[in-house]
Amino acid sequence: MEQPIIEVEAEERRTLYGYQREDIDRIFERMEQTKPNYHLLYQLPTGGGKTVIFSEIVRRYIEKVDKKVVVLTHRIELCKQTSKMLRDFGVSNKVINSKIKELPDQKDYKCFVAMVETLKNRINDAVLQLDNIGLVIIDEAHYNSFRKLLSSFPQSFILGVTATPLSSNIKLPMNQNYDELIVGDTIANLIDNGYLAKAITYSYDVGLTSLKVGINGDYTVKSSDDLYTNLAMQEKLLHAYMEKSLGKKTLIFNNGISTSLYVLETFKNAKLPIKHLDNTTNTADRKAILKWFKNTPDAILTSVGILTTGFDEPTVETVILNRATKSLTLYFQMIGRGSRRLPGKDSFTVIDLGNNAARFGLWSAPVNWQHIFKSPEYYLENLREDAEIESNFVYEMPPEVAKHFSNSKIEPFDVEKEFAETVRFNRKAKTVLDLSMAQHAKMCVENADTAYEAKKLSKLLHEEIGYRVKKYTMCLSNVSKNYREWLTENYKEKLELEISKLFRLKILESIDD
Repeated sequence: MEQPIIEVEAEERRTLYGYQREDIDRIFERMEQTKPNYHLLYQLPTGGGKTVIFSEIVRRYIEKVDKKVVVLTHRIELCKQTSKMLRDFGVSNKVINSKIKELPDQKDYKCFVAMVETLKNRINDAVLQLDNIGLVIIDEAHYNSFRKLLSSFPQSFILGVTATPLSSNIKLPMNQNYDELIVGDTIANLIDNGYLAKAITYSYDVGLTSLKVGINGDYTVKSSDDLYTNLAMQEKLLHAYMEKSLGKKTLIFNNGISTSLYVLETFKNAKLPIKHLDNTTNTADRKAILKWFKNTPDAILTSVGILTTGFDEPTVETVILNRATKSLTLYFQMIGRGSRRLPGKDSFTVIDLGNNAARFGLWSAPVNWQHIFKSPEYYLENLREDAEIESNFVYEMPPEVAKHFSNSKIEPFDVEKEFAETVRFNRKAKTVLDLSMAQHAKMCVENADTAYEAKKLSKLLHEEIGYRVKKYTMCLSNVSKNYREWLTENYKEKLELEISKLFRLKILESIDD
């Protein structure tokens, strides 16, 4: 099902910023210096004003050249937004939507805005012919659907506009359709110059090795739902929100509807103001939810796919990535929803629960877009793998867990160092887990009055146990997921037996005394 885009009001025409004027001049310079059917790609970060820039380009082009312009979008809602922005710049335009079968009034307009599928169908059916088109502008150019129409404008200058010049289909790289890339200002510069808010990112380590990659190159919804709906992940999400975003207007992005509905219930049970939105939500409910979100200072909106493009709510203070993605474009789109700067808002919070910052780098970090444009395969092949990212995780016991072990001096346990010692002294590899288990059992016994209470405390250590077992199996190398899971469960069972043993010894010692 096609995901609807949220319709928002376009900005009114305003004075162009310096970097916008410079980029417009660079683009017109390329138009003047190249052949009429040159294909130029322009990159500018989300929030930098791409629609403003190409609306001014349309205005100047029509003023200078005796030819017409077509602006292509991939969603009908974006057609409406673009049409309004063009009108704000004084450009009279005609929207070609599903209701338009022919254009008897074509001579009355110099600019047309169309969704690619609609225009393709009209041209293929030979019911609509656009004359004297000199410039074609493609918004969100990284989508491959636009390739279908390029052959319909063989003598037109093509200007693609995107925040991320990386094709949504690796088999159809953008350098096959564009002759050149012009890179606009960086996110870091836009932040420094006061155009975008600064992202303050908090990353929470998440084990992603259970996720599967689908034919589109990203993690499947099914495997994501299986991971992110489990109790541990829901608790991690709630803890992250309470720790870093309590009381802030928050957007939560999920990969599956099941996950988002679980999030809804988890936050409702915590008495927090939250609503859910996905591509099955009807128009009336969607408008009501977005109005509530806009007008509620501490609102939380959990969603699936629907708010990544075409949605602009400047008052968003926190973006939570409650999902992992292998899509650089999606990563930038999600974080960009919080980047609008307002009086009193010069920064926003990003909570990453998908190791995304470790995979792509921080949102404002430098990106070599020219390299990505020219060699997308190399870039994608060299993204950090999940196993590599997770090998660098360092577990830190949360304060709410540590307080239950206040009677113990909690010493760090270095699995890799202990494993090296076992090899050095020719001991059995499982000695590492035995030593780890002994430490955990001692901690539980020191902080409980009964064996039952101690075993209950051991359940608080499950996350650390999983971390230590994973580190141990990395030392072994080539260990199956099933074996790692068996080791983890076996560790938990043996830990309870060890706790019982220590309590028996404790009782015997007290009798002897």
